[in-house]
Amino acid sequence: MDLVAANTALILETNNLRGGNDSREALASLKRLITTLGQQTLPTQSFAQWIITHDGLEAQACKALCELAGRPIEFVEITSLTGYYDAKNVGFEAVDQSRCQYVVFADADCIPCTDWLEQLLSPFTLPAATAPVAVAGRTSYDASIMGSALTAIDFMYFPSPLREGATRNFYANNVAFRRDTFEQHRYEPLDGVYRAHCQVMGLRLQAAGVAVAYAPRAHTEHRLPDTRGEVVQLRWLRGGDSVGLTPYLVRAYMPAWLQWLGRSGPLGPFCVMAGRLSYSLRALNHQDLPPLHGLRRILATAMVIGMSLLDTSAAIVRGLGISAGRAKARHSEALSYHRTLD
Repeated sequence: MDLVAANTALILETNNLRGGNDSREALASLKRLITTLGQQTLPTQSFAQWIITHDGLEAQACKALCELAGRPIEFVEITSLTGYYDAKNVGFEAVDQSRCQYVVFADADCIPCTDWLEQLLSPFTLPAATAPVAVAGRTSYDASIMGSALTAIDFMYFPSPLREGATRNFYANNVAFRRDTFEQHRYEPLDGVYRAHCQVMGLRLQAAGVAVAYAPRAHTEHRLPDTRGEVVQLRWLRGGDSVGLTPYLVRAYMPAWLQWLGRSGPLGPFCVMAGRLSYSLRALNHQDLPPLHGLRRILATAMVIGMSLLDTSAAIVRGLGISAGRAKARHSEALSYHRTLD
């Protein structure tokens, strides 16, 4: 494990800390996360590189963060127009190819379990013949009724036919790659799509025969937005994303005679949303979160249905060519994820 860590770059983007328009909040959130990462069972000091992309942290703040981490951190400044997935690509460009064989991607608004890095990287220690080239950890929201319901919608994992213990999909806040693998398949631009790029990359990896190993014990908790209004915004954005994602799903999974669904306006996304609702209801209480029983289970089920209906409404509206409520789908904008980090 020490040898893998010594050849790994940890890439942390801070785009989700843009919301709220308060640089002091963003810095405080980043400090809390670095303190949390300092408690990992696999010390961050053992990594070859730690790279943080940012929107213009002052030199004094960068120095304080390095002191807090107890190691050098390479800060890569991005512009205000650099989007979430673009920032990950930019951070990757700063990786020292002579020192790093692996890259780990994390988000500044997620809180990992204490053995997250160890669990995420351990598959790479397998013999070369069986070691994966990509590993996905498990992401969830918190264990509340709302968190459990939204986890069943946003963070489902589907077994891959390419390899036992592999997943068809992954999430960009909790994934590691061999450096050469990510270099070949990095995130592609998707105009008008908020957060579906990693799903598209997962489909491209599957088509290329690249298996992504699933490490469920490498868990990180994705925070919910700071306000209920922003939770609704998130649902609207994710629902609308299904329009951009549908052609890729149809191409990957539908027979030739159904390929027209990828060009069917709102019909294809509606079918995707209907199928997702079925999977989400089955996923509830089966995602390694504390199980919900009785009234709590009923409320979570109702919330899955209600939020899915909101998502479906957004999908139909966007499928009709209406972009209402999608201002934050511009890659450079973000919701606010500060208060829930306290």
